Amino acid sequence: MSGAAGLIYQIVWIRQLSLVVGVDVHAVALVVGAFFGGLALGGWYFGRVADRVPNPLRLYAQLECAVLLLGVAATLVLPYAAAPFAWMDAHLGVLAWGLPLALVIVPAIGMGGTLPVIMRLVTAPTDGIGRAGGRCYAANTVGAIAGTLLVGFVLIPSLGMTGSALVAGGLNGLAALLAWRLSRRFAEESARAQISNAPAVLAPEDTAGNQARLALALYAVAGGIALGYEVVWSQSIVQFMSTRTFAFSVVLATYLAGLALGSGAAARFADRVRDPWSAFGALVSAAGLVALLETVLLGGWLMRTQLALQAWVVATTSHTSWAMYASFALAALCIVFVPTLLLGAAFPFVLRIGVDRARMGADVGRVVAWNTIGGIAGSALAGFVLVPSIGLVRTLAVLAGGACVIGCLAVWRGKGAHSRSRWLAPALTAAVVVTSLGASPERFASLLTQSRGGDAVFYEEGRGATVAVLEQRSSSNTFRRLYIQGVSNSGDAMTSLRYMRLQTLLPLIVHNGEPKSALVIGLGTGITAGAMLAYPGLQYRVVAELLPAVARAAPSFSGNFDVASNKRVDIRLRDGRRELLQSQQAYDLITLEPPPPSAAGVASLYSTDFYRLAAKRLQPGGLVAQWLPLPTQNDADTRSLVRSFLDVFPYASLWTTELHETMLIGSLTPLDLDVQRIQRRFAEPKTRDALQAVGVRSADALLATWVTDRAGLEWYAADALPVTDDRPRIEYAGWVSRNAFPETLTNLMALQNDPPLRGADDAMWRSIRAEREVLHTFYRAGLDAYRGDRQAWAEHIAAAVGADPENPYYAWFIGRSAARPAEPQATTSNKRTGT
Repeated sequence: MSGAAGLIYQIVWIRQLSLVVGVDVHAVALVVGAFFGGLALGGWYFGRVADRVPNPLRLYAQLECAVLLLGVAATLVLPYAAAPFAWMDAHLGVLAWGLPLALVIVPAIGMGGTLPVIMRLVTAPTDGIGRAGGRCYAANTVGAIAGTLLVGFVLIPSLGMTGSALVAGGLNGLAALLAWRLSRRFAEESARAQISNAPAVLAPEDTAGNQARLALALYAVAGGIALGYEVVWSQSIVQFMSTRTFAFSVVLATYLAGLALGSGAAARFADRVRDPWSAFGALVSAAGLVALLETVLLGGWLMRTQLALQAWVVATTSHTSWAMYASFALAALCIVFVPTLLLGAAFPFVLRIGVDRARMGADVGRVVAWNTIGGIAGSALAGFVLVPSIGLVRTLAVLAGGACVIGCLAVWRGKGAHSRSRWLAPALTAAVVVTSLGASPERFASLLTQSRGGDAVFYEEGRGATVAVLEQRSSSNTFRRLYIQGVSNSGDAMTSLRYMRLQTLLPLIVHNGEPKSALVIGLGTGITAGAMLAYPGLQYRVVAELLPAVARAAPSFSGNFDVASNKRVDIRLRDGRRELLQSQQAYDLITLEPPPPSAAGVASLYSTDFYRLAAKRLQPGGLVAQWLPLPTQNDADTRSLVRSFLDVFPYASLWTTELHETMLIGSLTPLDLDVQRIQRRFAEPKTRDALQAVGVRSADALLATWVTDRAGLEWYAADALPVTDDRPRIEYAGWVSRNAFPETLTNLMALQNDPPLRGADDAMWRSIRAEREVLHTFYRAGLDAYRGDRQAWAEHIAAAVGADPENPYYAWFIGRSAARPAEPQATTSNKRTGT
């Protein structure tokens, strides 16, 4: 129960803290380090206390009560810490970090104290330390697996952040109640044990002096290497999985399952092994070799096996979600499971070497503390130094080499080992060296190009993410696509150029006033941000981008007006939400080009809380333009996204920017669509040329992209529940069905009405409706292609192209030849899929 509660708190707090300090990799690493630092401090301190108290069960119950109160309190306070932290950060500098760190360190101290205290309880006089410790660690980790799966699949989707923390608090309370009720029995049994003075089956190991210190040092380094593996895996495994939160939950559960099973299995014989040093060394060395070998052997076989498994699960269960989960689990088993199994098996041997029965609590506390501190240092070294400097494969080779050094030192320290066991660690070391020399540093780059197709134009394994640009072809069209963590994040195909330019230029053109400032959240390919340069009236152009590598990749794309090197654009490398929190600058337009809403951690840019924050940063009459993709979520989830927007902006409208993309425009004041003003702005040469290049050839064609006003959106959203910071339901939504996009597009197009124009004459109305009819005919062709109706597709595409034969957007889909319709090709836009 304690392990499950601990993982629930950890996941909830990391999510909440990312809204306070931002999702920058340094900020996240700091708060995670604070959490684990609290665990280390609690293990060290309460381990010493456990040896002095007559009844550890009562101390354990008190610790669980403390975690309950402090953990729930931290969860309730964290949502309100963002604004104070932003103010303190601006005025106090690094001292501001004391606020969020204290909120997680204090309850984590209580969590860290539970393992050494429980070791006093489960280690009977006749038990070996390795057996008792391994079983205890395995039980705690099994609880952690349950917590990981519960919070990702059940608790947050149904109860939200606060509700999940309350469930965790309930587990703490139940554990405390059981411990308190058992404490009297424990006292009686301890008294009987002292009277009988039963001898132990095994004499305690000699853990004094140098032996204990060396064991602690080696296990601390092993902890650093283990967390280093996790850093590498987190960046390399995604291209075999998804950016959905479910995928990460499956990987974390697999990681913990390896530790639990390894520790539980080794506990059975850890106390009977003659040379625990050699066993420990061999296990750590073997984990390094296996981690490296699995990377070298990765290839297309894994993806083919995943596809075969998905097909089998769908045929057996008819559930696409189950098929995807099975696919995620397969990838995790092939990459993560075996090394963690070996690392988990090493824990009982460390306890046998480094723990004295007379100082049970203190020694176990030291083992936990030093291993945790090593883990913090190892993850920081791997994430901030090794991966950016030498890449993922070489980092893994360095970590495996470090594991072998630990193994050789442990074997050298062992006593009375047989010759074969003494040679095992050096043999594993030699295998690691040979494998490292044969491992290509471009391994993951080549895997990406093999799986996604195309040629690599840009590739960087950086802090927190791998960023790549691939040049690809579709029929007769060539374009480039941005991949972050192996997942498509749009590109510069005609489809992307169209919706991203409209994402900036459309709200600027229809703005009531004279917009002078604009903020784009998310640089991506640079097309949305670059469109600001095509609007001459802007004086302040700001972009907030999380990943420096994305800014370096932007020059690889066409159509962005060289935004990355243009001095008129201020690119700020920070997370967009933190930009709004820390800067008091107000904007006439805030437009968003984030990853899709279903991707892990992105719901915070689609929540009512975010929209309230954005509304506070608007100039009078300012607009917020939210990108709303259609294929990345089911229709019910799209309704929730619309509801979140409507709950903040009293004046809202929906526009269609591409077959697969729409845009919500919201404001706190009515939107006045003055025809003369719109025509004047559209006629600006740079603005006109930028839009005509993507098929929006007149102001009438621009206004034809209008879909509906707030009344239509209210009817569509109906009673859907909004996405909020506390309940980021879109991130935990069900897997997207095959018919999701056609259903959503059909429902939204059914809302179509005329825009409330001021100053439009009859000729203009006829032109707008004609443009809209051609656009909708083209959309019907897209729906025909999804249904596989070739005849209907040919009729509709011919009608659309025939009505506007010079339109580059329509022509792109038929290979830029309007003479006759080509065969239906994939009409999915070059979009962020998130799946």
